[in-house]
Amino acid sequence: MARTDAWGAAGRSAFVRRRPIRAETVSVFAKPAFRRLLAAEPLLRRSIPTLIIVFLIVIGAARVLSLLAQHDEIERNARTILALSAAELGSTLTRADAETDGAPATRELIERTAHRALLGSRHVLAVMDDRFNVAAASDAGSAWKGRRLDTIVSGGQPMFLFGERAGVLEVTVEGEPWFAAMELSEDRGIAVAALVPQDAVFAEWTKAVSLNVTLFLLTGSILVIVLYAYFRQATRAQIADRIYRDAHQRIDLALIRGRCGLWDWDMVRGKMYWSHSMYEMLGYQPCEAMLSFGDVHDIIHQDDGDLFHLAERIVAREIDNIDQVFRMRHADGHWVWVRARAQVIDPEASDIQLIGIAVDVTEQRHLAARSEAADLRLRTAIESISESFVLWDAAGRLVMCNTKYQQDSGLSDKVLLPGVPREELEERMTAFASERRMANPNGPRGGATYERQLADGRWLQVNELKTRDGGTVSIGTDITLIRQNQDKLIDGERRLMANLHDLSQARRNEEERTRELEELNRKYMKEKDRAEAANRAKSEFLANMSHELRTPLNAIIGFSELMGNRLFGPLGSPRYEEYAGDINSSGKHLLGVINDILDMSKIEAGQFSMDREEIDLNPLISETVRVISLQAKQKSIAVETKIAEAMTLYADRRAIKQIVINLLSNAVKFTGEGGHILVRARKVSGAMMLSIEDNGCGIPKAALSKLGRPFEQVQNQFSKSHAGSGLGLAISRSLAELHGGALKIRSREGIGTIVSVRIPARKGPPPVTMLQAAE
Repeated sequence: MARTDAWGAAGRSAFVRRRPIRAETVSVFAKPAFRRLLAAEPLLRRSIPTLIIVFLIVIGAARVLSLLAQHDEIERNARTILALSAAELGSTLTRADAETDGAPATRELIERTAHRALLGSRHVLAVMDDRFNVAAASDAGSAWKGRRLDTIVSGGQPMFLFGERAGVLEVTVEGEPWFAAMELSEDRGIAVAALVPQDAVFAEWTKAVSLNVTLFLLTGSILVIVLYAYFRQATRAQIADRIYRDAHQRIDLALIRGRCGLWDWDMVRGKMYWSHSMYEMLGYQPCEAMLSFGDVHDIIHQDDGDLFHLAERIVAREIDNIDQVFRMRHADGHWVWVRARAQVIDPEASDIQLIGIAVDVTEQRHLAARSEAADLRLRTAIESISESFVLWDAAGRLVMCNTKYQQDSGLSDKVLLPGVPREELEERMTAFASERRMANPNGPRGGATYERQLADGRWLQVNELKTRDGGTVSIGTDITLIRQNQDKLIDGERRLMANLHDLSQARRNEEERTRELEELNRKYMKEKDRAEAANRAKSEFLANMSHELRTPLNAIIGFSELMGNRLFGPLGSPRYEEYAGDINSSGKHLLGVINDILDMSKIEAGQFSMDREEIDLNPLISETVRVISLQAKQKSIAVETKIAEAMTLYADRRAIKQIVINLLSNAVKFTGEGGHILVRARKVSGAMMLSIEDNGCGIPKAALSKLGRPFEQVQNQFSKSHAGSGLGLAISRSLAELHGGALKIRSREGIGTIVSVRIPARKGPPPVTMLQAAE
């Protein structure tokens, strides 16, 4: 304590000059200035920002509502004009078609309608045929002439299906949004479309929006500039206070989380300042007072260093920094290992002052002690085993080994030092009498196994394995007794060889007969492969003939339709019209047969690709039923449906639709006048179950096995009048099997037929490619 008082007396005069600022003094000066500023403001002035903001919000909201209402009105007017223009032009064309004499040209009708409807220059009026080919259009759509409108317009399928009932739709033309309306004639022979770009409709409205936004931003900017001067001083004071508070909190939090503390040692005054984190680390109650030199020295363990000696060296200018580890007494009485690091602020100054940090390293010290104890136990265990053990690091240097390895290798203690390269040790060890590498049952990654004979005659089996860090561990086991037993076994094997010779002769005879059987089997497989190759070649040939077969048929059908419709004038005789109709119906029938054959060939050749997606079955089946109902209506057949409302399936949409169409077409084809067809679809045990039941002619029991085979039909008294390829059921069955499902048929002759298709509803494998289908 005498030395402590000496340090205190030496710095007493300087302490008066450099008295530190206490925490309570800082808190007084750091009181937020913006609060004092706002406290002096009257209530009315503080409400000005709120009133300005409310004013801007009200003005902006009113103008936005007005613009939105104007936008809706412009859109309604544009839609109404399009619908009326399409309807007027459609009715005008219908009347002109009826009044063939003196009827004006289509182009003239389009211009007249556009003039009456006051359409703009960017409006498009187009007249199309039954295939939606543009026959005539206004100036804005003159480039569309001769093209199909459904290829130009995207998103307008309801318009092409339902015409004026679809209303005015938002479509996409060349990537731009348009409004479109369509009018279809009763026979769907003439179609009229009215279109206009949305940017042309809302051009004036867009200018008005830009003007309003500009005026609103200008007004808001002026008001913001007015408020800027008001908030400037208060904001700056608030920011300064927040920066100070945040910085102080971050520093305290970082020190506490890092289990370290800041300390400031004023050696002239003999005083030391601790941060709050320093107190918390040692468990003492924080205080703002400066600690004396003796107070700190008393809680340092006497075996870890002398604080007075350290201070003398710093004062003597021998050192200008500190980096030491020592123990300090915790408030609970236990010792805390602390690493203190500090630096003299200004070595040239007369007043010596150190600032540094102290980090709690107690946990690291305990971990190091436990690691040392675990390492000692490991070395003891390795030394006690009967096998030789050696460990090399990733660079091939020695890490550790036991005495057994030293004895087997003949190396001395002076050589077996950690860090010695493996190549150097292997050059000095006793040479082996023999060595061979053995096959490892665990493969190349299982390590290497060697069988070595030492100079004294003993045998060792050495297993080398790779460690996770890239090192190598070798364990050698004495197998001398095993090798002696192996020699005895070899002697017994020689005696068995004589007996095996007799058995081998009998086996050769048996092998001769086996080879003969294999030769016969090889010839059979060769002929089988040749037949399968011929079948695949047939299927691939038919699949590749799609273009060559369909193109002339399409020409025959197209020209027969032109003759039947008398597009280029009358044929001159009713018989020619009858022949043209026969050519058209025969060509369509032949095209349908060829399409079935080609579809079946694509499936057999593995060229039928599938694109799976999540399908809502209710609308898909309902749409297919509506298409087939037109055929059923001609035969007065009642079609009844029982389809579950919410039912989804992960499958190819085109394939599922083709299955339903094929099965419904067969049901209509083989059901007599006034018959009945029931379509059911439901989800059963995670799969879609589709069944189509009819009360048609039925199928004989003996002929059920033929159904579903390509190019085979069941002939009975009713079905002889219906021509076809016989591929409808075969295609449906193949498509169902590609989805992992199945098709089953139940029928009784004279009563009716039930066809059921089961397809899993869950997500299956990825879409089947041509190669996968072929496999």
